[in-house]
Amino acid sequence: MKILQWHGYLLGGTGSNVYNAQLSRALAGQRHDVHVFAQDRRPPDLGPRVTVHRPDIGGLLPVYVHDRYEGFEVKTFLDCTDEEVERYVALNVAAVREVAERERFDVALANHLVMGPVILARALGPLGIPYAVKIHGSALEYVVKRDPDRFMPYAREGLAGARGVLVGSRHTAESLWAAMDDPGLPARTKLGPPGVDVHAFTPSADPAAGVRRLAASLHAAEAEEQLGSTFYRDVHAAADALDRLEPGRDRLVVFVGKLIVSKGVDLLAAAWPLVLERVPDARLVVVGFGAYREGFERLLALLAAGDRDGVRALAEEGRAAEGGPREPLKHLLAHLETAGATTFDPDRVVVVGRLDHTELVGLLPACEAQIVPSTFPEAFGMVAAEAAAAGVFPISAAHSGLAEVSALLAEVLPEEARPWLGFPVGPESVSALADRIVSWLEADEALRERTRAALVDVARARFSWEGVADGVVAAAEGRLDDLADPPVPRSG
Repeated sequence: MKILQWHGYLLGGTGSNVYNAQLSRALAGQRHDVHVFAQDRRPPDLGPRVTVHRPDIGGLLPVYVHDRYEGFEVKTFLDCTDEEVERYVALNVAAVREVAERERFDVALANHLVMGPVILARALGPLGIPYAVKIHGSALEYVVKRDPDRFMPYAREGLAGARGVLVGSRHTAESLWAAMDDPGLPARTKLGPPGVDVHAFTPSADPAAGVRRLAASLHAAEAEEQLGSTFYRDVHAAADALDRLEPGRDRLVVFVGKLIVSKGVDLLAAAWPLVLERVPDARLVVVGFGAYREGFERLLALLAAGDRDGVRALAEEGRAAEGGPREPLKHLLAHLETAGATTFDPDRVVVVGRLDHTELVGLLPACEAQIVPSTFPEAFGMVAAEAAAAGVFPISAAHSGLAEVSALLAEVLPEEARPWLGFPVGPESVSALADRIVSWLEADEALRERTRAALVDVARARFSWEGVADGVVAAAEGRLDDLADPPVPRSG
């Protein structure tokens, strides 16, 4: 079968980038021929059955959340003019149509509510090629819901021709249904979460060796060019950071994700002094990139020094610290109302920077917990699922798709460990998060061992990229009875 995937961004990093790279590999592994439309200048090797196309979009890359990309003028969709948006769509339509007329695809997948679906609707509709849509969340929450007058028509046009619509969680499904107000949409909406490479993300008998191998490989790598992109990293600085870790002596807790304030990194930073008061050998490992990295590192330094006034000023600055509008970090400010001044050794936090997705398999098994503290709705907790597969305890904010992943994991965990999977987002977030981390680190080793084994088992049973690939093909073909509905959360 020939399959087209439209993504429009990169094929590495986090979120939908990883989803599309892993999905294309899984489809190719099932002997499909896959053509992916993305904007990588140097796309990763996805295998001999995967072809990556890079449409010429004229230098302007519209995005959902502002970042820097090599070689592009970048604007959020909200900041683009109507003419710029329509030109972007038209250039992609022309590129897709040209390849589709030559390759005659059997099915296709459009990623993101805008603009992937409308691009495929206009490019493939006249050719009779069926397609499905995968909703990742950002386009819905950051674009369509914030400016429905401009972007709802694109979303409606794109969804109208889709055979099936895939979501990662019930939360995303209900948000989509409410925004679109289309009575026929729920019947076409099916569960289609990301997957986990359960062959790569596994526990390790010698996790310290995995970290050493990862650091050595980064030391040996050629220095990356300064690309003027948020995705740029100093590989040797990352290797030096990993060299500072001492698995076996350090109680490693890891964050993996974008360094933007909506990912809740401020809450994690503020919780860390509270963790160290009770578990002095704990060490936080921060893996990520993004516009808030400088602000995050400033926050860590202020917290380590016990400078409450400095922390308060940075919290008041809020999103302005990552180049956005001034929007105070209200939950951090609420914490400061009751928190005392606490200092800690800044060496107990190690900021690694970006690691490629495939490199995480060398680090995760050495960690005891992974924190997913997002304050903004998430379509699915993929990083939590990957942590579970590696036997690492995931502690996530108790909302949206993150809560649904936590609920699935809780079904198989020992009863004592279940409350530690999630923490509420609100005025008590910082103390609640610290309490969950400490409770897990101080738990009886027999309970921890049973919990880790259960996490690995459920991840292997419930998540796999092969199953995701099958679902995408079924949705594109309109075989919706073969797919599960987004589950209704259990009450109580």
